[in-house]
This record gives sequence, structure tokens and C-alpha cells, in this order.
Amino acid sequence: MTPDLTIGVVGPHDLVERVMLMGHAAAPLPCRLVAAAYRDEQEAPDKVTRLGPGVDACLFASPVPYDLARRSGVLTMPATYVQLGGAALVAALAKAALDPRVDPRRVSIDVVSRADVEEAYTDLGISATDVHSRDEPGATGTIAAYHERLVRQGVTTGALTCLPAVAERLQTSGVPAIRIRPTSAAVRTALHTAALLGAHHRLEESQLTVVLVEVPTLREPVRRAAPRYWRDELRLSLHRLLVQEANRINATVWPIDDHSYLITATRGSIATATDGFRVLPFAGKVRDELGLAVEVGVGMGRTAHDAESHARAALARAQAGKQAQGFAVDREGRALIPAPRMPPAGATPLKPKGVEVLARLAAKLEGGDTVVDAEGAGKMLGVTPRTARRLLRTLVDEGLAWPLPPNRTPQPGRPRQLYRLIVEKLGPR
Repeated sequence: MTPDLTIGVVGPHDLVERVMLMGHAAAPLPCRLVAAAYRDEQEAPDKVTRLGPGVDACLFASPVPYDLARRSGVLTMPATYVQLGGAALVAALAKAALDPRVDPRRVSIDVVSRADVEEAYTDLGISATDVHSRDEPGATGTIAAYHERLVRQGVTTGALTCLPAVAERLQTSGVPAIRIRPTSAAVRTALHTAALLGAHHRLEESQLTVVLVEVPTLREPVRRAAPRYWRDELRLSLHRLLVQEANRINATVWPIDDHSYLITATRGSIATATDGFRVLPFAGKVRDELGLAVEVGVGMGRTAHDAESHARAALARAQAGKQAQGFAVDREGRALIPAPRMPPAGATPLKPKGVEVLARLAAKLEGGDTVVDAEGAGKMLGVTPRTARRLLRTLVDEGLAWPLPPNRTPQPGRPRQLYRLIVEKLGPR
């Protein structure tokens, strides 16, 4: 049985009520409708935010609230809107013809595209030469002022508007205004589209996804003498951590060999764990908990074999240093590179430069000793141990430091993590 979909209905109260009364029977698939009514189109983004992530698709009353929500960046699910051209516009023109104050050949129309206006007038055998149209979005006051100005200038005899708030304002100011209301057929078509979009989105979210994780520290030969048990303990700790993180997203972990792991999940769960494929999965947790850098490739496919093949291709790109982003490959074999998030205005995030940090630490080292821990590094840099630990992990990520086996002591608590600074990367001093 097809699982129920959830569709958020965003629009003015009268349209939302109308859609809710039509019910899910108008949709091609079993679905649940959630009302998100507003008084003004400017409230649309907030209504979408309030619907939350539990909505599979959104249905908007017109292109205006849809565009406002899209521009604000709150649309994280598929969305569509009710078409207001065609039969809806013809019905409004019929009402205008019955109003003695309005000449349908001399009106102003908002929201509906010029092409739809021309098509409707052509079907009616009426010239649209003296019909003014505005399809670009705008605030209620701006659109109402557009209609009022044309009427005052004697260019038009009335307004046909898709926006309830604009109609109210025009009627208050004495301008003849006729609402363009969607037909029942248009609402059914929009519900049909929203349900199909939601079903497709849900299928995409459940698409098989494979994550390959490789650990260079375990893959490469040890650069200094180290007991065998250290590597075994590190593998166990890493496997335990990956299983713990995979359980959070209902994924499974399989060791492939001594230095790599295969994780099976769904596209939706990995998208959530990676902020929409913007950050590497698992890498941050492994770095924070174990001080290790990992290489990650994510692949999707119609079969497990395809998904793994695409994950290996993504991992090869990572190891070749060809991907700062795009660590995931979709089921068509293309790198999945999401649009970057714009930082808030005035934000100036500071990112420490590894070479500068290494140089400052090297200047404080005594007796040629290049091994430090967070507490000692913090004293040398004049920062807290927590900040020093973060800076040391940055050095590891940039290949400027090497994490050593944790220093086990009888005392309880986190073992003391040591790092060997690779001062050779600074060149001759």
C-alpha cells in the first residue's frame, strides 16, 4: 500500500478552506492535507517554515506566495501552485462583462502572465491591445497602487486581481476590482501535481545510498615505531564510532578491510546528516572524537552495485584532490554539487591558517621536541585547551600534524591525545 503523503496548502483562507473541503479525494494518491492559511501573501514564507520538514510537498494559491517562499529559501520540499490563467481568467472576464463599470477590453491584470492574457483574449475573440498586465511579484500596496494609477489616469476601467488583499484595498478606494479565482478543475490539477511531486520526492529520499569511508592513517605505513595493539584499538574505536553514528540515521556499517568501511543508507538520511550534501558525512565526528582525518565518497544508484560503484568514483575524486565539494555522485553518475548557502550579512567567519599556527608552535618548542598535547599547545598559543584541541585537529586535516596513539593512564576520563608536529613542512628555518 502506498504510504500517505502530506501536502501543505498555503494560501488565503477562502482558497485553503476550498481545497480542504475538496479533500484528498481530488489527489491521485492517498494524502493528508495540512492547512496553512494567511491574510497577506508576505506571510507565505513563515507559513512554510511552520509546516516543518514533515510535509512532502507544498501547494500554493498562486505564483506570488510560491515565489516569495522560493526567494526566501524556506522551500526544502517540492512545490507547485494553482494556475490562474485559462478558465479562471475567462471566468473573471465574464464577471467583468456583467459589471456596468468595467470594460473587459480596458482593464489591468496582475499575477497572470502576458502570454496567458493574450491567449484568453484570443480565445474570446477580443483584442488585448488596451489590456495592461503585471506578472512580476510585489507587495500588496505596490500592486494595488499599480491598478489605482491606471484607473486614475483613465487608461483602464477596473482591475482583475489574483490577490485577495489587493482586491480588498482596491474596493476600499473605490476602484472596481474583480477576483480571479481558480476553477475547481485548476485546483484538482494542482493537487494532482503536488501529490505526484511529493511521491517522487519520497522515492528520491528512499533511494539507496552507499558511503565509503577510508582512513589514510590506517592505510599508509606507520612513519614511526608503534605497537600493533595501537592500530587494532584504533580500528575498534573507529568501527564503534561509525556504528554509533550510523544508528542515528538508520544506516548499517560493514568493514571492508583494515582501513575502509562501507555504510548503506538512504539518500534522505544522508542528506540530513550532511546539510543537504554540503559537509562530509561522519568526518567531523571522527575528527573530533579520534583526531583522525578520513576520505569519504558517497554514491547513489538503482542497485547496490551501481551505488557502490558511484561511491568508489566519488572516493577516487577525493583522493585525487579534485573535490572540495561534490563528494557525492548521483544515480546517473554525475557529481552532486549543491548550491552554497549564503552567509548572513556582515558575517566574517575566521578560519585559522594551519601554517601560521604550526609556525607559532614551532617557535615555542624546546629541545627539538615536536610532540604536544592540547594543554601544552594552549599555553604556547595563549588559548584555552579546547581551542588548542580544535587548532591541532586543523593541523591534522591539513597534513601538518600526526595524531599519536592515545596516552593511556590509570586515571579515569578521556586519555591524553598527543600530536607530532610536522615542522618539516615549514621548510628551512
